[in-house]
Amino acid sequence: TPVVDGVMELVRGMGCAAGKEFEVEPALREALANAIIHGCGKDTSKEVEFVVACDQERGMLIVVRDPGPGFDPAALPSPVRGQEIFATHGRGIYLINHLMDEVRFEKGGTEIHMRKKA
Repeated sequence: TPVVDGVMELVRGMGCAAGKEFEVEPALREALANAIIHGCGKDTSKEVEFVVACDQERGMLIVVRDPGPGFDPAALPSPVRGQEIFATHGRGIYLINHLMDEVRFEKGGTEIHMRKKA
């Protein structure tokens, strides 16, 4: 939370996601949580890297990278169909895809690129 709060304070100050902070913040939280839980396996000796870039005309880009084995996002079950509706987890990528304007995975799923247009 302190990291996300600090980033969001900078984002608000730069104005690159003006009026869209309520979409950017949960997407950032989910991406970081996934990197910590799945990419690092909650191992405190491992590090998650992320960068946030802001451009008044193009919006903002967030990249989160973890040291994990990666994953295939296409293989994730939909959390809004079948028995997955009742699951207590597994909605992070779904939310990110709906909150951000562009989402892509790189480096075998160990890196997520999220863009919010201006």
